Amino acid sequence: MAAFWAVVLLVLFGCRFLHAILVGNFATTREVYGQIPIVGIALTPAFLVSAVVFGFGVLQTLRWQKRPRMADLLIDTESELRKVTWPSIQEIVSSSIVVGISVVLIGAYLAFSDWFLTRVMQYLIFGQVGK
Repeated sequence: MAAFWAVVLLVLFGCRFLHAILVGNFATTREVYGQIPIVGIALTPAFLVSAVVFGFGVLQTLRWQKRPRMADLLIDTESELRKVTWPSIQEIVSSSIVVGISVVLIGAYLAFSDWFLTRVMQYLIFGQVGK
């Protein structure tokens, strides 16, 4: 189900982007043919095209997930994830601290190396150390 809803949200995002492009670039897509009663969404050609593309995308996603190979893959993935040993909160915190310290140290080393090599190259190229 999570894979299905992730793909549906991706399709929804794409259809919203398509709607924005259609409204922004084509004057004929701004014509209004009515409204959806409860939600008050204007029925424009841009909305209708986006809705049709969204519906088609959802139907294709359902069809894709109903294939036996895909369903078996998702079931196998779920069973493998149940076998994973997840770290405790203490392990996550200590690992995060190690990563943070490592990033700071490597950043400081790279900053010092950049500064030092800039000075060396200025001396070699210009014969002087810049300010």
